Amino acid sequence: MPTVSLLAADPPISQAGSGQLALAALASIAAVVLLITVLKLHPFVSLLLGCAVLALVAWVPGADAIDSVIKGVGNTAGSVGLLIALGAMLGQMLAESGAADRVVGAVTDRLPRRMLPWGIALVAAVIGLPMFFEIGVVILVPIVILIARRTRMPLLLIGIPALAGLSILHGLVPPHPGPQTAIAALKADQGLTLIYGLIVAVPTLIVAGPLLAIVLNKMMPLPAGAAGAPSVPGEQGSEPGLAAPAKHRQPGVGAAIFVVLVPVLLMLPAAIVNLWVSDGIVKSILDVLGTPVVALLIAVIVAYLLLGVGTGMGTRGASDSLARGLPGVAGIILIVAAGGGFKQLLVDAGVGKVIADAASSAHLPVLLLGWLVAVGIRLATGSATVATITAAGIVSGLAGGLTPSNVALLVLAIGCGSLFFSHVNDAGFWLVKEYFGLTVGQTLKSWSVMETVISVVGFLLVLALSVVV
Repeated sequence: MPTVSLLAADPPISQAGSGQLALAALASIAAVVLLITVLKLHPFVSLLLGCAVLALVAWVPGADAIDSVIKGVGNTAGSVGLLIALGAMLGQMLAESGAADRVVGAVTDRLPRRMLPWGIALVAAVIGLPMFFEIGVVILVPIVILIARRTRMPLLLIGIPALAGLSILHGLVPPHPGPQTAIAALKADQGLTLIYGLIVAVPTLIVAGPLLAIVLNKMMPLPAGAAGAPSVPGEQGSEPGLAAPAKHRQPGVGAAIFVVLVPVLLMLPAAIVNLWVSDGIVKSILDVLGTPVVALLIAVIVAYLLLGVGTGMGTRGASDSLARGLPGVAGIILIVAAGGGFKQLLVDAGVGKVIADAASSAHLPVLLLGWLVAVGIRLATGSATVATITAAGIVSGLAGGLTPSNVALLVLAIGCGSLFFSHVNDAGFWLVKEYFGLTVGQTLKSWSVMETVISVVGFLLVLALSVVV
């Protein structure tokens, strides 16, 4: 997730020992799961109560615990929340203008049914190359759901390849924040890391995307029209408040695809320039335009003008269309923000530091050590970025004696570990759960399993590369 917190930046707010902190983490996670699955309590309230359990068991002072949770909620709502809101407005305009139908038709009409999961995986990977994971989710998921319903294909068969494409690129390929920070910490070669990252990403995507989707679909079939699947704005049969406005001209396929790709077109140049240029006015301008919130805001404005006003909705109709996208994601924003607060309290209490200290004292091969440290911190804190930053800091002293190729592979090993088994302390877990309309159990059996497969397969490929380079 975009919110970053360095585990070593401040002393832990809990004075509890390592065993007690580990118990507190397990107790709080168990409390969240039980409250949601057994008592059917809303995830937003459950996550806040999980924070209370964590603070009590870890002996975190009340004021410090509240400050930590508020900080995490604020950081997550300010970054991910803005992306969700803007993405919802963009998605609503795409749906009501007919642009989403055009994009879906462009995909389904050109690919045979059996190739759709592969095509979706490729599209997600291309979009995910410059994009933050959250932007890719808010743009792609409504289209994925429409494709599943239009073709009557199971939701997971289409959804897993899309999520895998976005997640793999986010965790392994610079200039995403995790890999980029690890490159800086380990002084890795940017070009080598990018090349090796793409070499690892492609086969990992094949295994954790279309192939895994077939297995998960057999284990847990979810029809596209299942009760748990959310209705898509503007779609027939969706909620009454989301009905499309008066008739207007349908946008062309080119215009529809252009609007979807606007964030990519804004973020990709900045990503490319940042690989080779360290400063300058052009870099500064591209950095601003490529900032996720700015890129998505511009995409919303383009959609308003091109798909709204430009198709005859009028300024009032186009504005109302954007507004109708917001109520449906209010709950998602709150749940994801609460997940960010839970994650922040785990970090500030020192849970991640306990795992990091234990791993750093182990005598293990450096690639395995980097992966295991990242796995442990990911499980404890829920943040892939925190796991990457911390693991890179721990093993940075060992990177000096490695070849440039092995340093680049160490970055990737850490990146793979940072994706391991996303669960209830990860705001991304709740983002996927709410967008796909899954239960906690279904999300664990699909999204969490997919993330684990990405982590393990990716790491095995990193080890294989280390033998030949």
